[in-house]
Amino acid sequence: MSRTLAILKPDCTGRKLIGQVLARIESAGFKILATKMVRMTGETAGQFYAVHRERPFYGELVEFMSSGTAVPVVLEKENAVSAFRNLIGATDPAEADAGTIRRDFAESKQNNIVHGSDSDENAAIEISFFFSEKEIVENGRV
Repeated sequence: MSRTLAILKPDCTGRKLIGQVLARIESAGFKILATKMVRMTGETAGQFYAVHRERPFYGELVEFMSSGTAVPVVLEKENAVSAFRNLIGATDPAEADAGTIRRDFAESKQNNIVHGSDSDENAAIEISFFFSEKEIVENGRV
């Protein structure tokens, strides 16, 4: 089993889609190990997305992610990173496969409902950004 981080973005929470998206994630066989609601500041969002600092969309991404409530979620499943990326679909919902979360719920490339880690290494870093090991439930125990 491996872990990945999902973040239900401000467009997801603002459109009241948290339950539907989490249900899709659980239906796909993921185990939810931790979740919380957060309101990232511009500084916090900037730190989380620092890897994109030189990209032209960085400022808009930081502004968007700090515009409302987000829900980071630790997920577990066999090959969690690739399985979750397949479940959510392409960044641009117009290019996402039918039946993926982004195809079904996202409105645009920026307002694409959910973040998913892109590698096992980044998943570990991203999970520790939001959660301590004490907050992650494993095998029914904290």
